Amino acid sequence: MLLTTTSFGQQKFQVFFDFNKDTPTTLSAIEMSTWLLENKNIEIVKMIGYCDSVDKNDYNKELAMRRINSILNEVKKKNVVLSKDLILKAIGEDFTHSKIQSENRKVDIFYTTLLQNNESDVNQEGKEDNVTLAYKVTQEKESLAKQFAKAKQGDLIRIHNINFYFNSEKIMEKSIPLLEELFQILLENPKFRIEIHGHICCNPNPMDTKLSYRRALVIFKYLVQKGIPIKRLAYKGIGSNDPIYPVPERTEAQRTAIEELKY
Repeated sequence: MLLTTTSFGQQKFQVFFDFNKDTPTTLSAIEMSTWLLENKNIEIVKMIGYCDSVDKNDYNKELAMRRINSILNEVKKKNVVLSKDLILKAIGEDFTHSKIQSENRKVDIFYTTLLQNNESDVNQEGKEDNVTLAYKVTQEKESLAKQFAKAKQGDLIRIHNINFYFNSEKIMEKSIPLLEELFQILLENPKFRIEIHGHICCNPNPMDTKLSYRRALVIFKYLVQKGIPIKRLAYKGIGSNDPIYPVPERTEAQRTAIEELKY
């Protein structure tokens, strides 16, 4: 296989954090996942961590480095190319601050885009898989808009591909386009009010709703942070009640299908 790469000028992506936290905000984590999905051919050359002006400077530099390492771990999981001369710099609070404190708690990721020229045969199976997935997401996005357009008060709308990793409230990357679509629908229809129902699979105890509650809360926080008014949203955890398939689910497809949100 012959593979050549050409790099373009440096670009920047920003990730934001809550006060005294070293993991990104819910909104920033989702936006970073989307960015990584849409930018496969990049090389990260530098990360700079910042903090607000609260607390001592030594502590803030240590916190800024923890934020950098948190992001570094995430991009490594996605197999993002890191420069052999990668620069990691914790500035802490030693910079010109924004008057909005939340804008100061961040990591700046500097990267270059690589243009790839692959002269080997294309893996047709992998290519077809990607096309199929893109087609399914596109079809559901179109279906979702139509369902909301026809919806009446009290109607239940199911989104089949807002899924979560097993035993976690972390959203699967493939679900992000549909989450964005839900936001756009609410943005374009200011009279819509929704209640988010979080679900889980594989748990026969109908009283155990904690994880499903946290999943619904993640979607709620995402929509609020994107600008949807709180008064238009509600959420609750359903647990394993009202399952699509009898519990326990018999196949992996059934287990995946029930790991979704209802609206």
